[in-house]
Amino acid sequence: MNLLEVRALSVAIGAARPVDGVAFDLAPGETFALLGESGCGKSLTALALMRLLPAAARIAGGSVRFAGEELCVLPEARMRDVRGGRIGMIFQEPGTSLNPVMTIGAQIGEALRVHGGSAGRERVVELLAAVGIPDAARRAGEYPFQLSGGMKQRAMIAMALAGEPELLIADEPTTALDVTIQAQVLDLLRDLQRQRGMALLLITHDLGIVARMADRIGVMYAGQLVEVAPRAAFFAAPMHPYSRRLFAALPDAAARGQRLVTIPGSVPPLGTQFPGCRFVARCGDAMPVCRREPPPWRTPADGHAVRCHLEAAPAAALSAPGAAPEEKLGAGTAAQLEVRGLQVYFPIRRGVLRRTVGHVRAVDGVDLRLAAGRTLALVGESGCGKTTVGKAILGLLPPTGGGVAFAGAPQRGLAPARMQMVFQDPFNSLNPRLRVGAIVAEGNPAADVAALLEQVGLSADMAGRYPHEFSGGQRQRIAIARALAVRPPLLICDEPTSALDVSVQAQILNLLTDLQARLGLAYLFITHNIAVVDYLAHEVAVMYLGRIVERGTVAEVLRDPRHPYTQALLAAVPRLDGRRERVQVAGDPPSPADPPPGCHFHPRCPRAQARCRTAYPESVAFSATHAVSCFFAA
Repeated sequence: MNLLEVRALSVAIGAARPVDGVAFDLAPGETFALLGESGCGKSLTALALMRLLPAAARIAGGSVRFAGEELCVLPEARMRDVRGGRIGMIFQEPGTSLNPVMTIGAQIGEALRVHGGSAGRERVVELLAAVGIPDAARRAGEYPFQLSGGMKQRAMIAMALAGEPELLIADEPTTALDVTIQAQVLDLLRDLQRQRGMALLLITHDLGIVARMADRIGVMYAGQLVEVAPRAAFFAAPMHPYSRRLFAALPDAAARGQRLVTIPGSVPPLGTQFPGCRFVARCGDAMPVCRREPPPWRTPADGHAVRCHLEAAPAAALSAPGAAPEEKLGAGTAAQLEVRGLQVYFPIRRGVLRRTVGHVRAVDGVDLRLAAGRTLALVGESGCGKTTVGKAILGLLPPTGGGVAFAGAPQRGLAPARMQMVFQDPFNSLNPRLRVGAIVAEGNPAADVAALLEQVGLSADMAGRYPHEFSGGQRQRIAIARALAVRPPLLICDEPTSALDVSVQAQILNLLTDLQARLGLAYLFITHNIAVVDYLAHEVAVMYLGRIVERGTVAEVLRDPRHPYTQALLAAVPRLDGRRERVQVAGDPPSPADPPPGCHFHPRCPRAQARCRTAYPESVAFSATHAVSCFFAA
């Protein structure tokens, strides 16, 4: 018997239907994943199930039956007992979902009181311990700002579990987390599901997470489900052209040297009318009937259904669109950027006189070397100092020690004509009051704005628009055009694709590859996405708590990792084949204000021994390019 049955569910905002006729079932203990790009209606579907729609939206039709009870007609007083009690929800961003002026314990206690459980401190601590928060009794008295991203997400899970739900809805529960913390949260959800027999509705755009967690998958596009299948069948042979293109857009080692497949355009905006298939404008396999008639559901295999006019998606849909451009001749010969012993410390001041009582060692002796026309990836967990390194190289932060040399000359202060930065969030890094033309020409009024826009794949007539009129991928292209306006030989890219869907990410990676080949640009690429590193980078530097612990070529670091931390990063990456490697690292990174003695990684390292706690390991060279700071690297 199904726990949840959704039939023809529709949500209206005015005349628009952002959710239109969605139907699926969910059995007790089962995980159903809703997969698709941003704007497809996944989160709105979840909010409709919980009857938490924004004021402008309403349920326009359909049925939602939970344990045989129709939720759409349930009085709000009774719905409150279901919501947060029998159905729990983990929201996408825990930082904005938790009350900043209430302690974690008080917030969990509130959930316990509302849903009739014991709200005593013992029960609160028990819930925090159950979700893997260390020193739960102390953490219960702390506020959200005192917790790391992973711990905030665990506190959200503890709150969702307070009502002992039969169904847990997880809306992008790991989007803002590092790969190691993401693995811990996913393992936690899986363990809790097994222990409690919960059903799980997982909303995500990450195919690796789907492969790791889901029993069945529903692919959503423009408010409708277009494919529903068991996990094994879906990953063996996705049938809808949209699903197949999502797979083809993924970067990995196999795609290295090839242009990634991209899905042209974007998800249709709210209010778009669809006489035929909703994907037709972006589908390379569309037929005339696709523009005239909505496609019917077909079930070519047991449990595998697809909404498409094509009897079978052609194999050409997965083929790559050709080789990437050849690298610029002469690239990679001479060092363009050299960083030696870079330190960035921030003072900790306390008391009435604001005396300095210590320092946050954000960057603590970093050495880097980057040649022209090459890409150096700087990887590691959030808080390890990656972005601080980038800002110090640019001169946006004054270094405490060490130095930066560019083209052989020492770097002092800002050098806007030689280095530029592409920031993680293009919406916040673009001035919303300026038109695109003014934004691009801000650093160089003499720049040819039209040529720069066309260079990054935008049309010249877009110069008169404002940033809010563009999609996320287009805004990131504008940010890249602004950086190129001063013709810099080096770009520092700080997580430039982390906020983008896989299809838009493919467009940006293709663009960066083209620009590097054509202009000979060097990239310092800051990221925690190992798949992007495998596709784009030439060299890799792995950073932990302000220091580089392993460096080398992509082949050396990703195929033969020697540091336990690098091994843990790679083991934590979700795989499309569904295989699960044991994650070798637990807990959260320590504070750079109080780094552990000896090797900074030893409190989390499964191989740590006595000397790791007293001395920091020297760098050991395994080749001219591969070096590791570990006593047991051999």
